[in-house]
Amino acid sequence: MHSNHHKRIVCGISDVTRDRAYGWRRSVRWYLAGGRVEPHAEHVSEVEKLRAERDALIDRLARMQADFDNARKRAAKEQADFRDYALADAIKTLIPVLDSFDRALKTSAEKSEFHSGVELIHKQLQDALAKIGVQPVSAEGQPFDPRYHEAIEMVDTEDAKDNAVLEELQRGYKLKDRLLRPSMVRVARNSKR
Repeated sequence: MHSNHHKRIVCGISDVTRDRAYGWRRSVRWYLAGGRVEPHAEHVSEVEKLRAERDALIDRLARMQADFDNARKRAAKEQADFRDYALADAIKTLIPVLDSFDRALKTSAEKSEFHSGVELIHKQLQDALAKIGVQPVSAEGQPFDPRYHEAIEMVDTEDAKDNAVLEELQRGYKLKDRLLRPSMVRVARNSKR
């Protein structure tokens, strides 16, 4: 009894191993015969099950990759929106400083060194804001556009076209395509044009 068990271990072939080897040999014979020998039904069902499992895993992987790409794009967009929002808030705090420069330069008509220094600082601030995408809204002489202009007064006149901006009372600004503040304007009302 002991020696028989020893032979099975030495040979390395158990009943299960022998059945697997026989099934493998049958599959090889079927392959070498060009698939003409019918495989066992249990092998076919197992292969179909494995194919279905593979297809399900491939589909799951494709969906997970798409979800990951969408999440990455959404995170990048949210980060860009947050950066633009934070930048817009910071610029809105600087706009009153630009207004103060404009008023100071309009009231002082003399060309002193102090006036030239204020003009230089005003120009530097405008250039710095222009580099990050801040632009003044063009108003005077333009047709009134409610998206960019806020009408403070309608003025009856025959010297300008109807709905044309006559005067800019306070300059408006936009950051790239986003309006930060509309221009406050006087608008012409001309019933003849």
